[in-house]
Amino acid sequence: MSLFSFFERRLDPTATSADAAPPSGLMAFYWHYVRQVRGLVVALFLTGIAVAWLDTTIPIFIGRIVTLVSTHDFQSFFPAAWPQLLGMAAVLLVARPAALLMQNLVTNQAIAPGLTNLIRWQSHWHVVRQSWTFFQNDFAGRIANRIMQTGPALRESVVASTNAVLYILVYGGTALVVLASHDWWLSIPVVCWFIGYVILLRICVPRMRNRSREMSEVRSALTGRVVDSYTNILTVKLFAKPRDEDDFVREAVDEHTRTFHRQQRLITIFSITLIGLNILMVVGTAAMAMWLWSLGLIAVGTVAMAIPLSWQIANIAGWVAQNVTAIFENVGVVQDGMRSIAVPLQMPDPPNAGILKVTTGHVRFEKLHFGYGTSRGVLHGIDLDIRPGERVGLIGQSGAGKSTLVNLLLRFYNLEQGRILIDGQDIAKVTQESLRAHIAMVTQDTSLLHRSIRDNIRYGRPGATEVEVRDAAAKAHALEFIETLEDWQGRRGFEAHVGERGVKLSGGQRQRIAIARVILKNAPILVLDEATSALDSEVEGAIQEQLEGLMKGRTVIAIAHRLSTIARMDRLIILENGRIVEQGTHAQLLELGGAYAKLWLRQSGGFGAGVLKDGASGESAIVTPPSPEPYSEEPQPLEAVRGWERR
Repeated sequence: MSLFSFFERRLDPTATSADAAPPSGLMAFYWHYVRQVRGLVVALFLTGIAVAWLDTTIPIFIGRIVTLVSTHDFQSFFPAAWPQLLGMAAVLLVARPAALLMQNLVTNQAIAPGLTNLIRWQSHWHVVRQSWTFFQNDFAGRIANRIMQTGPALRESVVASTNAVLYILVYGGTALVVLASHDWWLSIPVVCWFIGYVILLRICVPRMRNRSREMSEVRSALTGRVVDSYTNILTVKLFAKPRDEDDFVREAVDEHTRTFHRQQRLITIFSITLIGLNILMVVGTAAMAMWLWSLGLIAVGTVAMAIPLSWQIANIAGWVAQNVTAIFENVGVVQDGMRSIAVPLQMPDPPNAGILKVTTGHVRFEKLHFGYGTSRGVLHGIDLDIRPGERVGLIGQSGAGKSTLVNLLLRFYNLEQGRILIDGQDIAKVTQESLRAHIAMVTQDTSLLHRSIRDNIRYGRPGATEVEVRDAAAKAHALEFIETLEDWQGRRGFEAHVGERGVKLSGGQRQRIAIARVILKNAPILVLDEATSALDSEVEGAIQEQLEGLMKGRTVIAIAHRLSTIARMDRLIILENGRIVEQGTHAQLLELGGAYAKLWLRQSGGFGAGVLKDGASGESAIVTPPSPEPYSEEPQPLEAVRGWERR
């Protein structure tokens, strides 16, 4: 077992540095990973040479034994031949098994698990750092599938090509030398076979490469359609469209089948042609050997050696042909994987990016212009200063730019013009990780990890204690339902798993877990994007109380379509068509009678700040809802700075 462990410890995939992005060229992509295990590849190379050379000795030994038998009688055979027989036995019983053992240890114990998972790990390490846009433009399932398949495909193509090329070169070359040493005429059939073999490869290999690339493309398209159906299975069920999905996937399956047929035709033609070459070589070598023996130019032992030697070359050629097919199938898989892996980071941190240090939570947007690359644009010259500890609400119709503004603050996109400052630091010049570490966000569409409740809450602060996790859950009004949970494997409470994206929980339950996670993160800047939209009225009221406590001492940016949920913010910012058209407190904006007042009147059904008719008496009265604290231009004191300092 220590021998196995020795080879298994030659490579630790996850300890390997992933300090460079995989290159886009095919050969460069291969070398990017192979160079990290070049010692193991050299070992594979050397053991392959040893095995090929030792296999060549078998036909030679057969010929030698026939020669010995034909030149000695029974009494003199063993006394004269035993040293040679002992040497042959040592090669076959000791040297060849030892070489095969070393080849298998290098291949199966070191390269197979090590290189495979090194490729997967480094590919994942690179891909997970891609921008949000990168993942929006592809299927998550297809990206994951490419990462998982590229590792074994690259490994298999490297191992197979090394073994195949080495074996045919070493074995064929040795056979030529041995045959020519007895009589150069014997080497003619093998030389002709080599010429024909090279021509066949020259014709078929480029076509195999192209067919493999086509196969990878249609296979990727088929995978994408299947993943799309599974990802949106609820929509498929709700609209009763399984037959439409059948047609959608069947089209891709049929295209895959047609491409597969074209690839297999080429493989069949290649195989049949090679079989013909092999038969011609074996027959030609046998005929040449018997002709030379009939002339007395070679011994009978040479005939006994030449025929199995040529037959073994034919067998190896067939094995190499199968390997060539497998190699190009794997190369096609690698090329497909490169579409997701060998992609430069779309939003890398700038060189020498600093670490964001938040002391007060002062956020400033300066002359922001952004439009996702479109000429029409989304944000047009936004200037907004959010003072430390100030609570700001963003209001506007869909498409006004509210979520875009928040996404830019989180640096999910690069600005087209302008800049965003946090405590005087340009967020474009700091690491994205340090930026997002200081911002806590509750989104409208909450997505949970397919892990336990505890893991999902603790994601806000991995080092949190069990008591802190439970306290955060209690503050988010989630503790009661958590303690009643049980998943499909019998795990209960905080151990229960929530399913992919949290599908085992209701929308309100997912939202409360997300709020607990944010409570635990305890960041100085808080973003609420429709944070209570998935909650029922009773729970929403309780959560609002907790959010009030959570917002104290923090800089808050809140987005809500229900104006009642953010009316008590310190300042409300009204966006229209990517511009700030109004700002002020709830009372100030109602008094202004502009866009906000119209929205408030519409949402309150005419009861917000207008005439309320008493249904019983028919009398009218002017009713104005209670206003929040008046908006002040003076900076608000930081009452709880130590409350959100990262612990």
